[in-house]
Amino acid sequence: MKRYIQHYSLIIAALLLASCHVKKEEVSITKQSDFPAPPVARVIPDTFYNFGQERIDPYYWIRDKANLEIIDYLAKENSYTDIVMSSTKALQETIYNEIVGRLKEDDESYPTFQNGYYYYSRTEQGKQYRTYCRRKGSMEAPEEIIFNLNEMAEGKSAFIFRGYSISPDNSMAAYFYNETGSSAEFTLKIKELASGKEVGFSVDRATSVAWANDNKTLFYGLSDETLRPYIIYRRTLDAPTGELVYEEKDARFRAYVYSSKTKEYIFIASASSTTSEERYIPADKPMESFKLFLPRVQDVEYSVYPHKEKFFVRYKDKEHLNGMIYEVPLTGHEERSHWKLFLPHDSETRIEDIDILHDWVLLELRRNGLSEIQVMQTSGNGQPTTIAFPEPVYSAWLNGNPEYDATTFRYSYTSLNRPTTLYEYNIATGETKKLKEQEIPSGFNTDDYTVERLWATAPDGVEVPMAVVYRKGLKKDGCNPTLLYSYGSYGSSTDAYFSASIYSLVDRGFIYAIAQIRGGSDLGEQWYEDGKLLNKKNTFTDFIACSERLIEAGYTSPDKLTAMGGSAGGLLMGVVVNERPDLYQAVVSQVPFVDVINTMLDDSLPLTTGEYEEWGNPNEEEYYNYILSYSPYDNIKAQAYPHMLVTGGVNDSQVLFHEPTKYVAKLRSLKSDDNILLLHMNMDSGHGGATGRYDGIKDTAFEFAFLLDRVGINK
Repeated sequence: MKRYIQHYSLIIAALLLASCHVKKEEVSITKQSDFPAPPVARVIPDTFYNFGQERIDPYYWIRDKANLEIIDYLAKENSYTDIVMSSTKALQETIYNEIVGRLKEDDESYPTFQNGYYYYSRTEQGKQYRTYCRRKGSMEAPEEIIFNLNEMAEGKSAFIFRGYSISPDNSMAAYFYNETGSSAEFTLKIKELASGKEVGFSVDRATSVAWANDNKTLFYGLSDETLRPYIIYRRTLDAPTGELVYEEKDARFRAYVYSSKTKEYIFIASASSTTSEERYIPADKPMESFKLFLPRVQDVEYSVYPHKEKFFVRYKDKEHLNGMIYEVPLTGHEERSHWKLFLPHDSETRIEDIDILHDWVLLELRRNGLSEIQVMQTSGNGQPTTIAFPEPVYSAWLNGNPEYDATTFRYSYTSLNRPTTLYEYNIATGETKKLKEQEIPSGFNTDDYTVERLWATAPDGVEVPMAVVYRKGLKKDGCNPTLLYSYGSYGSSTDAYFSASIYSLVDRGFIYAIAQIRGGSDLGEQWYEDGKLLNKKNTFTDFIACSERLIEAGYTSPDKLTAMGGSAGGLLMGVVVNERPDLYQAVVSQVPFVDVINTMLDDSLPLTTGEYEEWGNPNEEEYYNYILSYSPYDNIKAQAYPHMLVTGGVNDSQVLFHEPTKYVAKLRSLKSDDNILLLHMNMDSGHGGATGRYDGIKDTAFEFAFLLDRVGINK
């Protein structure tokens, strides 16, 4: 019966598709042959031998961004992209204005109270970056500007401010920034807040920081040449250099330093993607040696959350993938016999995060692909309180609760058709108060849109969830342009959150869908395990199944379905267009990780060794063969591909610029179609694209204009 139903649904989908083809003939969509010939990269074959197999890479030479021939080639690609996209300039401008119109340009975050001050940030109309401020004691006190990022970024082609940490006496701020656009390399400096002057302290490749309670001793982490955070120093502000206190010698692990919420401890956490351990000292005694909390054990991860009277430990191992929580004494915690189970493992519920107040444990959970927030007493007495949410598909998270003695906490809530709102929950009374809702100045009516949850059946029978939003009144006749988005790696869940920009597509008739595929943790930690290493292909077949479900259910058709993914999501895009190019009309692949086998074989590159536990180590034959079998660059075929826009950043330190560049070059040489293929390379940015908010909106408008143009919508 099931086989018959599937066959019947495919017949209906084919009939719907036929009706859309009639409509499509009325729309003129440009082809590659309508434009001057695209750039052609020079072929210089390099031959590699692994496990008796020969592998030829015609574009391996495209690696050095100091090579003028490569820079010239990138300039030609960008010029070609500009030519092809020139007819969409008016559409880009329209979309840009729409997105800016949904942005409250003069805005201020809701203040957060911490250690005697209210901290907040604000944006101003026409300015690219935020200004960070505080007021002492009350919001009626005079404003103190901590950092004006617009002044700091003035005259810079790129600028990223990663954050700051205030000293315990509120007099100084340690902060991270760069002027390269890289998302992984930052300089650490210290600013004296009263005078606004910099203290004579500057460290490059800094990754983390923690203040000791004496206000003069600082702990900070550094990364190596591959951008692996691996070393922690201690330094007093008047010292010329730092003193080494910890070095992580296992290349799979990364080390960070941080202060506990109670301000009683400084921790060093060292972790791979499967294993972790922590060390700590009293924040009042910065010269002491760090004490190991619990020795590392392969495939055991734990995190320590101090309470004034005990420690809480979030703990995960192979038998308890979703995690559990223990309460542990302040002394003698090395002995597991002293640990008391506080929250047992639940195979249906993943512990995403916890936060500790004096009397309460705040839990951020995930069940059946949806967020939950629970409150428990630190004593373990009573029943948990669960915050109720009104919609079938949504996202919620704990947000900004720095005060240990608080009796209230904040959380944010959003859905595909509901702007993000910050709430405060009073634990004693159970009352919820709305603090701030994302404002859409140009107007937005939640009731104009329908949000649904769909399930697609993967080839192995697993049901994969999707979240979908579209304008009410839409007909499921297979003729609707659709954007399907996903990520599906590193255990990162793809939540259904509100995006004001996406409505420039939805209000033009698009359906927007999010696929919660394996490789993320959307349905628990096992969902992640089933989409990594030698299970990685489940990520790709899940996405294809979601695409087919949207077509079979009449939401869209292959000549209206588009797809988008970035970074590891760009890897996803690369695989699905190799395997099922017939399913998609157009694809946007943002900073895509597509040269997987070459990157994972080169341990001199950033991130490689630390990601053996995600992708596998191709120096082992089993992993080599498996990765090679799906690596997008290595599996490009002489076949027809969808219209494609591929983006990159010259200063990207996570997916190096050569990956999208050589990927496009090889696609050009092999694809048999007349569809558009564009490379859009930002010559100033890194992994996150343009660093200013208005510049980022321009990039979004560019990508949306490409998708709209490829489905025949030009206004």
